[in-house]
Amino acid sequence: MYQQSLIEPKDEIVKLSLGRHNQLHADIVHEFCSRFIGSGGRLLYIGDTTSSRNKGRKFTFLESDYLESLGVPPVSHDKLPDVIVYDKDREWLFLIEAVTSHGPISPKRWIELEQFFKGCTVGLVYVTAFPDRAEFRKNAADIAWETEVWIAENPDHMIHFNGDRFLGPYGKNS
Repeated sequence: MYQQSLIEPKDEIVKLSLGRHNQLHADIVHEFCSRFIGSGGRLLYIGDTTSSRNKGRKFTFLESDYLESLGVPPVSHDKLPDVIVYDKDREWLFLIEAVTSHGPISPKRWIELEQFFKGCTVGLVYVTAFPDRAEFRKNAADIAWETEVWIAENPDHMIHFNGDRFLGPYGKNS
């Protein structure tokens, strides 16, 4: 069980099943979000693939009404990245893929996410999170341009894949 400080109300608890992938989810919430999003962040979605097998669904936590208020269509769990956090202060929606077994935000995945979130009224920020450098090295060639990379074992740093800005949306809402 992980206490999640970005959820409103503050006493909400998100429970994740044990495993490497969900540990990375917890690291994203506690380490990445606290460093790169801050107190203006609000967790809107976090998946848990283990609970999906047990409960017939992928998500552990989902604020579908809030997502829909940002122009995101009704949720289809197979379209969503692993974690979605909204930065109210900057009006950015962080779409975060956690890579422990499946791939990063590749060019193909970037296009899929762009299509799914095309009606979103705020800026989209694409982040691929890895638990360590070894996992990053295995996937580095597949990472899409104009995305960010965060590695949990070095939580204070990010890797920027080109583009005209660091850590921010591109395109229509930038």
